[in-house]
Amino acid sequence: MNYDLIVIGSGPGGYVAAIRASQLGMNVAVVERAELGGICLNWGCIPTKSLLKSAQVLEYARHAADYGVKVEAAEPDFAAVVARSRAVADKMSKGIQYLFKKNNITVIPGTGKLTADKKVEVTNGEGEKTLLEATHVILATGARSRQLPNIPQDGRRVIGYRQALTLDHRPASMIVVGSGAIGSELAYFYNAMGTKVLLVEFMPNVLPVEDEEVSKQVARSFKKAGIEVMVKSSVESVDTDGDLLKVNIKNKKGEIETHEAEIVLSAVGITPNIENIGLEELGVATERGRVKVDGHYRTNVPGVYAIGDIVGGPALAHVASAEAICCVEAIAGLNPAPVDYSNIPGCTYVTPEVASVGLTEAKAREAGYEVKIGKFPFTASGKASAASANEGFVKLVFNASDDTLLGAHMVGMNVTEMIAEMVLARAAKVKAHDIIKAVHPHPTMSEAVMEAASAAYGEAVHL
Repeated sequence: MNYDLIVIGSGPGGYVAAIRASQLGMNVAVVERAELGGICLNWGCIPTKSLLKSAQVLEYARHAADYGVKVEAAEPDFAAVVARSRAVADKMSKGIQYLFKKNNITVIPGTGKLTADKKVEVTNGEGEKTLLEATHVILATGARSRQLPNIPQDGRRVIGYRQALTLDHRPASMIVVGSGAIGSELAYFYNAMGTKVLLVEFMPNVLPVEDEEVSKQVARSFKKAGIEVMVKSSVESVDTDGDLLKVNIKNKKGEIETHEAEIVLSAVGITPNIENIGLEELGVATERGRVKVDGHYRTNVPGVYAIGDIVGGPALAHVASAEAICCVEAIAGLNPAPVDYSNIPGCTYVTPEVASVGLTEAKAREAGYEVKIGKFPFTASGKASAASANEGFVKLVFNASDDTLLGAHMVGMNVTEMIAEMVLARAAKVKAHDIIKAVHPHPTMSEAVMEAASAAYGEAVHL
């Protein structure tokens, strides 16, 4: 079995690499030990967004009277919500099957591993081994939930994000450890379903990578929704004896508090899947638990490449896909530009949504920039008012010396659909007044981008 390219893993890095390589005329095989589409399509991005949509619909139903609509008391059917999420994920995975068939990509079920002579050994579910050969091999094996020694996961009561997507009942109470995108989204979902949620964050703010003003707005929204939030706090231990878990938490004063919950969800990050894939046998270099690569994702071993969560960039689906295309086009001799990691958007799909790109105000000032800050609150937005979605704002950070956009930070309804304009503006080095003079449609949430840019230069009309 000889191929031009073998891809190990079929997540948003692996499947995109395979399809682009096929488009460029390569004979491609993909090795996958689980569902096509990887964690993102099956146990991450897509099913989570399905759960969050159900939560949003429930919230709309509960507040229907605010819109002049009479609705009987709305209650979640938790099993049906989870079933819908799994159906959506299954549909997306089948979509990858279709794309692979369309592009003549061979799928080989099993666990792939590099051998010392740079072949790929695949072990299927029955333990049978097959050897594959290829001119090029891309490692795209993704990551899993990070395990902390003081919060050992048993998969039933102390769980990771994967188990959180398929619980067989709605827990009465839950402690979520970590308020990054995964922890915040699942805290919001379970709270909306009726679970009593405590969110514990070690850093001073929830969503700690976001601009501080955005983080504080999210914390206010969480508390308004009934989520208890503890920042500057850490889980020291979990006692699993008894009907309820006893969780010892060191609070911001350094004191130990004991909280009880039915479930503890550990959402403290991810661990790259670099074990048992043949790195040691072939001498592939790693650093801090990730595979070392160059700007086109070549490892130190010729013909072996790595992309996605197992390399050093942000662990995001769209980053893995961008890396995949760059890697494959380099293999094909197209000399693509390296991925610009300074211009990667991040989105969190809580309510209100969060989206950002570039430098926060604090990071810009730390880097020595003189900045102009423009902020437009959705309380002044006609579209937001019509939708009863006035929480949040758009905040833009400009370089005062040349009026280019350093960063954009948004919190509000549908802002995850608005951030792409800012990504393009930064990529094209658009000036502030290009944004100000670009006519934005009214009434829309996106008007807030134009208004925030105007506010930075003292030209805002609606403030």
